[in-house]
Amino acid sequence: MNFPRSSGILLHPTSLPGRFGIGELGPEAHAFADFLRDSGQRIWQVLPLGPTGYGDSPYQCFSAFAGNPLLISIDRMVERGYLSEGDVGQPPAFPTEEVDYGAVIAWKLPLLHKALEAFRSATAERDEFEAFCQRHAHWLDDYALFMALKQAHHLAIWLEWDRELALRDPATLARAREQLREEIEYHKFLQFEFERQWCDLKAHGARDDIRILGDLPIYVALDSADVWVHRELFELNHDGHPRVVAGVPPDYFSATGQLWGNPIYRWEQHAETEYGWWTARFRRALELLDMIRLDHFRGFEAYYEVPAGEVTAVNGSWVKGPGAVFFEAITAALGELPIVAENLGVITPAVEALRRQFYFPGMAILQFAFGNDPQAADFKPHNYGHHLVAYTGTHDNDTVVGWWNSKAGAGSIRSEADVEKEMAYARRYLNTDGSAINWVMIRTLMASVANTVLFPLQDVLGVGSEGRMNLPGSSSGNWRWRFQQGSLTPEVSARLKEWAETYER
Repeated sequence: MNFPRSSGILLHPTSLPGRFGIGELGPEAHAFADFLRDSGQRIWQVLPLGPTGYGDSPYQCFSAFAGNPLLISIDRMVERGYLSEGDVGQPPAFPTEEVDYGAVIAWKLPLLHKALEAFRSATAERDEFEAFCQRHAHWLDDYALFMALKQAHHLAIWLEWDRELALRDPATLARAREQLREEIEYHKFLQFEFERQWCDLKAHGARDDIRILGDLPIYVALDSADVWVHRELFELNHDGHPRVVAGVPPDYFSATGQLWGNPIYRWEQHAETEYGWWTARFRRALELLDMIRLDHFRGFEAYYEVPAGEVTAVNGSWVKGPGAVFFEAITAALGELPIVAENLGVITPAVEALRRQFYFPGMAILQFAFGNDPQAADFKPHNYGHHLVAYTGTHDNDTVVGWWNSKAGAGSIRSEADVEKEMAYARRYLNTDGSAINWVMIRTLMASVANTVLFPLQDVLGVGSEGRMNLPGSSSGNWRWRFQQGSLTPEVSARLKEWAETYER
């Protein structure tokens, strides 16, 4: 797909400011869309929008189809009459610079339960709710039951439930649906409200020609409705435990690789169903998004699997993926796919041939252009092509300012000599002494020939390492950063707009 020349900002909604401890889809989200418009930006990139589970990671969700209830705007619930100001009361003194997920969950979810009671009497909206439930029944019914059962089992992974429930005995499931019908309705209500608020926000941006670029992870979490319902589509043993799990091998960034732990697909089974689950997943994504960043694209050509029980990714192996047949099937069902291929990591000629076959733009990370990254040459702007999405950085690496100020130290993969060589080359290439390095790198990308350039908001604001969104390989303390009210100043907006106009974005 051909992407028009434009620029935009990467900001997950959890990072928005607000008084309820986490970014939401209400007034602050609409205000950010207005900031993009006023700044001449045409793309808002977000991370996966699903209900987060392990480690609060948007890449470990309870469903590949559902939305995250924690993003539901309390202000909008008050406006709808589902909650009163008295219900909201005085929220806890949540931190403003980061998300305390435990505190947010403990306060917000009971409040959303209370909102359901008022919704039940809102007869004018029942037809809309019932139509939503019917339209999405193919995933919503199982998801709502899954979440109700998780709560009944004190949030334990489904593998630890009673065997009849874990292995989906029909009679046992029927009894559970009856016993948990109120809790099932609650989870359907949360999805209904998420959908309404997200679609309102998306339409608000669309009026100003702002497109949403969202993230579709290649893998799903083991503890998800998807795996619980469709065990036959994953490499699991008879008891439901994984036989092999996903990861990436040792490389320049990690001597032991990355052990993600997600279950691997039984691709032959997906092929027998003509990739029906995947087609439904893409269709759902395109209901919520304008464009898709397809995470770990190289896994569709060949993927790395590690025997379950390994503590590192060292003892894994590469296995051939579905390749072109997969994308042919999805395209035949849905038409041309607005996909950005995340082609980072161990990229082979076969991976690039697959990407080019379907004319998916790849990615370039400017922050990695100056060191020993195997793809450093492709990340240098003088080597860019037009059909490319270029970033100052992503959610998985340090902020530009954090990277610029980093030093080699204990546990670092870079020696002092490596760091100095990298920074000397960056200073020479960017023609800078490092002053306002975030703006130097943003302007470099703005002026490049890449059709699409994107910047994490942390880089726009010049935030240091405290703004890092994720440290791959770590299981806690990630996905927490929030920007402060008042950070989006007229000066920041004016500079972005001027460069967008200057470089015809």
